[in-house]
Amino acid sequence: MNSMLLENISEAIKSIKSHALRAVLTMVIVAIGIMALVGVLTALESIQGSITSSFMQMGSNTFTIVNRSKIIVGNNNGRRVRYTPVSFNEANDFRSRFDFPGILSLNAWATGAATIKFESKKTNPNISVMGIDENYFQTAGLNLSKGRNFTAYEMKSGGYNVIIGDAVKAKLFGSKGIALGKIVSIGAMRYRVIGVLESKGSGMGGGGSDRRAYISLASLRNKYYYPSMSFTISFMTTNQQLLNQAVDEAEGVFRMTRGLKVGEESNFSITRSDNIAEQLIENLSFVRIVAGIIAFITLLGASIGLMNIMLVSVSERTREIGLRKALGANNKAIRNQFLVESVVITELGGFLGIILGIILGNVVAYFTDGPFVIPWLWIIFAFTVSLLVGLLSGLFPAIKASKLDPIESLRFE
Repeated sequence: MNSMLLENISEAIKSIKSHALRAVLTMVIVAIGIMALVGVLTALESIQGSITSSFMQMGSNTFTIVNRSKIIVGNNNGRRVRYTPVSFNEANDFRSRFDFPGILSLNAWATGAATIKFESKKTNPNISVMGIDENYFQTAGLNLSKGRNFTAYEMKSGGYNVIIGDAVKAKLFGSKGIALGKIVSIGAMRYRVIGVLESKGSGMGGGGSDRRAYISLASLRNKYYYPSMSFTISFMTTNQQLLNQAVDEAEGVFRMTRGLKVGEESNFSITRSDNIAEQLIENLSFVRIVAGIIAFITLLGASIGLMNIMLVSVSERTREIGLRKALGANNKAIRNQFLVESVVITELGGFLGIILGIILGNVVAYFTDGPFVIPWLWIIFAFTVSLLVGLLSGLFPAIKASKLDPIESLRFE
């Protein structure tokens, strides 16, 4: 059995060499389909790993309380109301009421379109400025590469100090320049740089902190406060097992802070960090479906092309088939020979497509700061798909070849 299979493979390779152009074109079509499938799925696995890594750094035991999206709704009386923002007083009241083991921080956006200047250099007008407290970096999973965090005194006094992201530092001072102690301008205000954050890269959820500037909450309220400003409350529990309990208790405490009665709908949202990651990963499933459709269409075209090549091959090798039958080859042997030839073509194309797909997927991963991925499951799946394409495409030509009459075949010109 093994010797017969090896002989069929050897004959298939000889046939491929004798009709190299047609065989290579078919391999390329198969390779493109497999490359599309493996490449996209490799990239998605890498992006998924990047998402998971980003949110693990932030902590799977973290949740945030924010103002519910500003959606205007109607009540029973037909009036239209807007959900109120989380005010600074509400956030402070919650902090005083919420007695749960963990770390609590407050933050708010000042602007998302600031320009930061240092001497003759300046950033693009796309820098976000946030007001934070001394616990923010812990709950956000961020670390300082240089300098220090805000002090308790600075949190109360609203001093003119700022912590900048790595991209802001590189733009103003160069990758090897010294930023600490330098005075930068944000709008009309001047701040002293006291810290620089570690780079988070351009991956999913990573690059935003690199293009931000952080000032104290007191400075935010002194310089950027406006009546509709909404504060975000972040909380990190001591361990992940306590997260559900902490979320339930936080909801009850904040409902008390807002004076909501039993049965009233909560006019705020509590978002868990692991839920955000799960939602982002779920959104990738649509891309997987699209990749599968593209690969299916491409492989369908490849299978039709392969079937055509095999039918032509049967016609061109009719005398060879008649000679093999005259020498004792039965229908099964002839059929297997053509099936093996078809499978060899598609498996070679599949192997090429897998290599190209892994390269393509990891090139995408490189630009999104995702990890290098070798999707073994999808590689096995791709080989299986190639095998099925080869079998299905070669089955009809193989059956046709096996049923040829040996006498008529030998007389074929």
